[in-house]
Amino acid sequence: MRIHPGPLLRRAWVGCCALVVLWGSPATAAPTAPSPEAERLAFTQRYRALQHGGIVRAANSSITCRTPAMSATATATCDDARGGRKAVNDDFDMFYIDVDRDPNTYNSSRGEVRLPPGARVSYARLYWGGNLRVGEQKPPKDNGRVLIAEPGGAYKEVLADSVVGHRVTPDADAFQASADVTELVRSSGSGLYTVAQVNVAMGRSAAGAWGGWTLTVAYENPSEPLRHLAMWDGFDTLSTGLDTLLTGGEQRIRLTGAALPEQARGTVGLVAYDGDRGSAGDSLTVSTGRGPAVSLGDAANPLDDVLNSTISQPGPVVAGRTPAYANTLGYDSDVLELDDEIRRGGDQLAFRLVSQRDAAWVGALFVAVDAKP
Repeated sequence: MRIHPGPLLRRAWVGCCALVVLWGSPATAAPTAPSPEAERLAFTQRYRALQHGGIVRAANSSITCRTPAMSATATATCDDARGGRKAVNDDFDMFYIDVDRDPNTYNSSRGEVRLPPGARVSYARLYWGGNLRVGEQKPPKDNGRVLIAEPGGAYKEVLADSVVGHRVTPDADAFQASADVTELVRSSGSGLYTVAQVNVAMGRSAAGAWGGWTLTVAYENPSEPLRHLAMWDGFDTLSTGLDTLLTGGEQRIRLTGAALPEQARGTVGLVAYDGDRGSAGDSLTVSTGRGPAVSLGDAANPLDDVLNSTISQPGPVVAGRTPAYANTLGYDSDVLELDDEIRRGGDQLAFRLVSQRDAAWVGALFVAVDAKP
């Protein structure tokens, strides 16, 4: 990411669309050229480090309900759903979240990067995505563009720096894009970041409206334990048709070459789309090579419904966000503890994310785990 004083400058697209971030007032910028897209992106490792430190993340949804439930099978009002009651996005007419009071943006939300004292940012990546076809159809040419403002700052345009995952199914038009924003977060540090213009559609449909963003930040901190840090991303649905709707879909991600000591602890985070609260059959398991795989969950994420429209993290002090709806109606950005599940140690971390019922989409996974006892 580069800092450009003065008006916005346009960078030429060369080859496969390098990342461009423009500083200025891009809320009224002209549409950009479409980013390269693919229906499926295999999960690959985006970042890895062995260092004293960890990973934090900020996240929020970009769309929410705005009316009383419109489905005869609905079990909650819009206010109840936002408060955490069991409800799904296709029960409601969905509309954009917009907190910035800027007439040039149609959606915006905030999430807090909470870095510990003494931390230095090593790597930061912004993920955004959603459903383009609900009551309206959004143009896919805008998938690879988003706006971000650091704490107290003005919007900067961010363009996807790699292939955008974009798949059209009979029920949905889903995408995820991402970009390296290390320089911005390194210079700005902790605080509330605002992300706007995520390309999501409003309205109501059988698939429902959903979308949001997650900012993952790896950092160094000499006062913290030595840890293995890793981020993976890709784009695929966990249910791709009638065969997988009946048998379930899955995503497997493995961290190899990472010896885990006994009594190791850590965290794992995931980003997923269109998970429905109350639809049992979604699970995330971990194996270290010693003993059977163990299901992960906590008070916010049941073991059999981990894709349940939550933005959650462990600990008594959590990063803030605006708005802070308890049920995000189709967007998951969760951080879960790795404690008893990996206490035996091992020579790998193998994760398996499964959906037996939801037609959910998975976009990213990140982990920070002790490398020494």
